[in-house]
Amino acid sequence: MATCIGTVVRFGGAALTAVFQPVARQCCRQRARVYVPRRFSHGARSSLYEHVREGYSDKPELDMRAVCEETDKVIANVENRKGDLRGDDVRAIVCVWQELQAVRMEISGLEAQKRHVSDTVKDFLVGKPLLPEYTQALQKGREIRSRLNQLYPRETELDQEHYGRALRLPNTTHPAVPVGAENQAKVLELVGQKPEFDFKPRGHIELGEELGLFRQRHLAHVSGHRSYYLRGAGARLQTALQNFALDTLQRREGCGMQPNAHRSQVYSLDQTRFPDLNLAGTGEVGVAGYFMDHAVNWKDLPVRTACSSTCYRAETDTGRETWGLYRVHHFNKVEMFGVTADETGEESAQLLEEFTSLQKEMFSALELHYRVLDMPTQELGPPAHRKYDIEAWMPGRDGYGEISSGSNCTDYQSRRLNILYERENGSLRYAHTVNATACAIPRTIIALLETHQTKEGTVRVPRALQSYLGLEVIETPKYAPLKYIGPNQHKRPPRPAPKAR
Repeated sequence: MATCIGTVVRFGGAALTAVFQPVARQCCRQRARVYVPRRFSHGARSSLYEHVREGYSDKPELDMRAVCEETDKVIANVENRKGDLRGDDVRAIVCVWQELQAVRMEISGLEAQKRHVSDTVKDFLVGKPLLPEYTQALQKGREIRSRLNQLYPRETELDQEHYGRALRLPNTTHPAVPVGAENQAKVLELVGQKPEFDFKPRGHIELGEELGLFRQRHLAHVSGHRSYYLRGAGARLQTALQNFALDTLQRREGCGMQPNAHRSQVYSLDQTRFPDLNLAGTGEVGVAGYFMDHAVNWKDLPVRTACSSTCYRAETDTGRETWGLYRVHHFNKVEMFGVTADETGEESAQLLEEFTSLQKEMFSALELHYRVLDMPTQELGPPAHRKYDIEAWMPGRDGYGEISSGSNCTDYQSRRLNILYERENGSLRYAHTVNATACAIPRTIIALLETHQTKEGTVRVPRALQSYLGLEVIETPKYAPLKYIGPNQHKRPPRPAPKAR
């Protein structure tokens, strides 16, 4: 997936000032062969596998031992999650893997025999008479080559099918994760006081339009449905929140999509020109790519990285929140991404707790009321071993709305992207990865406007944000709002008369 990350920083350490731009796959390296992507025999397609076949990365090292030895546990895990993967799919994955291993074992044995036969033939040719054994050795060599010529294409076919199927498997699930749908989420913590009003609170759409913070009406002809303009104090509020989040992360001394995206959430580029590029739905994609095929020195672990990026989501699989800033096609977000060791198995769990602590610090500083949820199995994306969501109280909705999340992905991403760490003895081991949202701008704006609104229609700015925004109160702008003069209105004003010549 293509992504453009404007700011990448290492919190608790030296800054990484880098810009990642969308790039088509144009590589000057020499390739041993040309690979033409095609669908696997079972209908699935893995762009990651094609990426590997074209020589851009090493093959993902999936933990098939656990899948084969604990198949029933894997099936139960798959069936507890959302998605179209079922028990029969897991059994098929095991069967394909076992057949692939049998073919590779036979190939290995035949190649050993081939080398032995080759040495035997050479011995016969060095000063020895041509005996019947020489003819037999030649015949044996031809038989081995014939069998290998049958097995090599079969190995390639099974290898493709294996990765096409096995890469769809989700991560393992933490034993404490609730089983079931979204309504089974476990509330871990309630933070802050729910705001009380002596008037009927308004929603962010009404507040934002009256205060001139954003515009969403009459934009379909410009950029389609779910588009919006942030303007005036609204545009400044976006920048203020981004800088507040990045500063908070960097001040903390020593600490700080395979993103899960349903196909309908992904924006693809022109498939005729860029068949394997999409717009990234989260900054996690670009930062994970930064670490791909690299090893981190154990002394630098855990690595805590933050990035600010624009995210793109199609939002075509839901009819909910069709108006307002809650579900939009593009938005800015500050994302945290961490790489940890895997010596005790607890390092990534500890980093997830640390990231959650940072999220709570920021949302408490913004004086929001929110709750922390341990999300159930059906709400976990394939990479997530465990996921915490943070939902802020939004008075205009008269309910909670998700403003942030964080996931421990253990070694799921690192095995697919070859993210490793170098141990003290020089050996390599797969790292664990953790990601979390520091600040998703539009939804944080919703919570801020609706929580801190006043009876007079203004919005009080939390103290922590005042120095970034340069305001203590957001008030109605002095200028008159733009007047719509376009089509589809009851009383359209007359068009200007022609200029007199």
